[in-house]
Amino acid sequence: MRNRVGQAIQARESELLAPFAMHSADTVGRRHEEPPHPYRGPFQRDRDRIIHSAAFRRLSGKTQVFADELGDYHRTRLTHTLEVASIARTLARALRLNEDLVETLALAHDIGHPPFGHAGEDVLDECLANDGGFSHNNQALRIMELLESRYPAFPGLNLSHEVLEGQRSRVNKQSDLCPLLEVQIVDLADSIAYDTHDVDDALENQFLDPCELLEIPLWQEAATRMRDRHGSIEGDTLRRAILHELIDHQVRDLLAGAEVVLQEKQPATAQAACDGGLRLGPSREMADKKRELEDFLYLRVYRNPRVMESRLVAQQRLREMHERLAADPKRLPDKFLARVTADGPPRAAADYLAGMTDRYAYQQYQRLCSA
Repeated sequence: MRNRVGQAIQARESELLAPFAMHSADTVGRRHEEPPHPYRGPFQRDRDRIIHSAAFRRLSGKTQVFADELGDYHRTRLTHTLEVASIARTLARALRLNEDLVETLALAHDIGHPPFGHAGEDVLDECLANDGGFSHNNQALRIMELLESRYPAFPGLNLSHEVLEGQRSRVNKQSDLCPLLEVQIVDLADSIAYDTHDVDDALENQFLDPCELLEIPLWQEAATRMRDRHGSIEGDTLRRAILHELIDHQVRDLLAGAEVVLQEKQPATAQAACDGGLRLGPSREMADKKRELEDFLYLRVYRNPRVMESRLVAQQRLREMHERLAADPKRLPDKFLARVTADGPPRAAADYLAGMTDRYAYQQYQRLCSA
């Protein structure tokens, strides 16, 4: 049965995937050799390992932009991740890329985020300024390769080379090496998701007035198209229609540009696409409009006094916990205490804190730092 299922997966990929897609038969493999799974391909297996990891599960308790005290409608890291995976799978299917690999990369892309969103990331980077710094992208690699403890034969998740290299490309964004098209698709889907959904969350939490957004071309044009299509819709119905259109419009723009580039270059293999420096992205017009929206969100939402106040409180608590744990690492749980010799107290403390949900971080602050 094992051979039949494996052959069927490869046959399906040969039939459905473009030659420039990453075919599972061409995977470099895993650092620690394992026998093939009887009825899952390598990237399907990677996807399941991510989903069943503790780091993935904890994403449900980690906020994106808005802290829990600001409401309960907004996205968490988990809901954002699922939305990215949904958009990325659509793009992959349309371009005949490897949907299993894309889904795995999308589900894994944020597992290194600490609690309290980018506020938590910034303060841990500050705490580790003399120890290599902290970034959620690099932390995701540490989780994949080292920190997850689910298998007796190896540390980490022992994911396929292509998944690890995809994540590594996010750590070293200045590299001249061009990542697989599947990796690029996930990064583009991430941008589409967070631009659109941060607007949605800000409107729901009344950080923005819908009228303000009509000054932003990307939003105003989507609103015009929705009114032309549906007539006199208003309120939440109009808002949701615009949000759907924002995603669809960006997806259409991306696919139109990708089809032109792929037709022009016609890479014969996934590696040929990388070697040829083939890059996918939005049109120049779309990129300019996205930048306007992102600048608006930065000024009106991310720097909002309520968001900034919540951010400062969270950072103060994480900073104080890190100082205490790094100074007295014996207070770390055994798993992280065991990393002190290899990584040093500051890194071991950061690994522990980065794995916390927002709620657990608040609880541990009370335990560690309250008088």
